[in-house]
Amino acid sequence: MHKDYGKFCWYELMTPDVPAAERFYASVVGWSMRDSGMPDMNYTLAYAGEGQVAGLMTVPSQDEGMPPMWIGYIFTDRIEDTLKDIEGNGGTVYRQPQDIPGIGRFAVAADPHGAIFSLFSTEDESPAPPDMMTPGHIGWNELMAGDLDTAWDFYAKTFGWTKDRAIDMSETGMGTYQTFAVRGGNAIGGMMTNPAGTQMPPAWGYYFVVQGLDAAAKRVTDGGGSILMEPMEVPGGAWIINCVDPQGAQFSLVADKR
Repeated sequence: MHKDYGKFCWYELMTPDVPAAERFYASVVGWSMRDSGMPDMNYTLAYAGEGQVAGLMTVPSQDEGMPPMWIGYIFTDRIEDTLKDIEGNGGTVYRQPQDIPGIGRFAVAADPHGAIFSLFSTEDESPAPPDMMTPGHIGWNELMAGDLDTAWDFYAKTFGWTKDRAIDMSETGMGTYQTFAVRGGNAIGGMMTNPAGTQMPPAWGYYFVVQGLDAAAKRVTDGGGSILMEPMEVPGGAWIINCVDPQGAQFSLVADKR
């Protein structure tokens, strides 16, 4: 099995207004934006320093009606087999593998409750990922699951994820928050059952690392975005907020300090 199998390797924003999203995230997260130069496609690359972090693109015409959203890509070196595993484990394949000329292949799928993610496959050697709390990079991957136990079985069987720390949040009425790693490495994310009464369907969310949470939150609102919750301290001492960008895509921010 490839050393990167099952790891999140790329993040992509589907948005109706790429130039506006470029300005917003450049301000909030500190990314620099560059055109990818891909023929026949407007695709913006977001950089933290000299490292590529994410892509921004217009919602494809065939997906018209899809809400603006961030999508995470999970690495596989055997994309057809992974898609068979996804279906065999109760998930759904939305888009069969397609080539990205000169880069690799991708596919789009969902877990048994409909939370969407993509797959990415390439023969190029991927660079070593930066520390999780490196500003401008993605610091955490979080699933608000249709059902934690069912979702866990799906991802563990499909990608070889292993349980890390389980945090009891029953006092807040939110059940267990299960952090996870890839084959016993450092924790890269967490998942929990979507709280009862929420209007949001099961979905993945991603935390972008910033240096000071309060200042970043002000940049969100100054830029036309909104904050969904007050800053919250999480185990380990970091601070988080959940946000919505001006076009309606949800994202989160995490920082070592407020």
